[in-house]
Amino acid sequence: MKIQAMARAPASVGNVAVGFDILGHTIDGPFDEVIVRRVDTPGVRIIAIHGADRPLPRKAADNTSGAALLSLCAALNPKLGFEIEINKGIPYGSGLGGSAASAVAALVAANELLDTPLTRQQLYTYALTGEAVASGSRHGDNVAPMLLGGLVLATAETLLRLPVPDWLYAVVVHPHYVLETRRSREVLVDPYPLSRYVEQSTHLSMMLLGCFRGDPELLRNGLVDVLVEPRRAALIPGFAEIKKAALNSGSLGASISGAGPSVFAWCRGAASAAIVKTAMGQAFAERGLASEGWISPVAGPRAEVVSCAS
Repeated sequence: MKIQAMARAPASVGNVAVGFDILGHTIDGPFDEVIVRRVDTPGVRIIAIHGADRPLPRKAADNTSGAALLSLCAALNPKLGFEIEINKGIPYGSGLGGSAASAVAALVAANELLDTPLTRQQLYTYALTGEAVASGSRHGDNVAPMLLGGLVLATAETLLRLPVPDWLYAVVVHPHYVLETRRSREVLVDPYPLSRYVEQSTHLSMMLLGCFRGDPELLRNGLVDVLVEPRRAALIPGFAEIKKAALNSGSLGASISGAGPSVFAWCRGAASAAIVKTAMGQAFAERGLASEGWISPVAGPRAEVVSCAS
């Protein structure tokens, strides 16, 4: 019987401009790793957290990975017990799904230790429970693509991987600046006029159709966020300049990654993405912010077990 497993979950781009809380895709970039050990004592204990640049909750119920496994144990077998060791690789408050990655990596590792492993779809509800600890709501735009890989539509109960053309690449640039998810969600509480929802729905439809058809013009016309981006832009120093740099250097579209402050752009091919990445990094530098960036196929990796022991 396996008693220990380590899993890795990739960073993600939540919302993808026009899919607030329902769309996300992974990137081949930073990741979190979680080691899970099956133990005889019921419950979940976090024994160590490495790589974090600030204190993170050690109480299982207050940590995304711990909460996810607590919900798994409660549903499957209250006598189950796990110990967790977390290695953080995704920057805190970056808009790259770091809280979700810890939850998903913990679940994928723990699943490897179950007598009857669950499907990724079955793990989804427990991942949502973990994510809610950090964000305050059960939204799947980060955990769903981490479970399946690539671009994923996440509803309240299910997750569906969407096709994307193989030439579609993402650039993600992370400024060295922290923006917590809860703060980013606070600016969205006021209602929107119905006309804005109609406009956003039109853009979402064009973007999704562009993915299915592999049509760059549909993607360009669809990647326009008229709901969330206008309210969150002021929270990211120089966002307008960074987006302009991405568009002027050849991207199909650009917007805020998740809750920010990272900014993403979609590009036609890796060569175009390299040019866009340089332009975005320079734009942040001109605002006095150091940054780091990644280029990845939009059809990015999923969380996987990387080692296990009996």
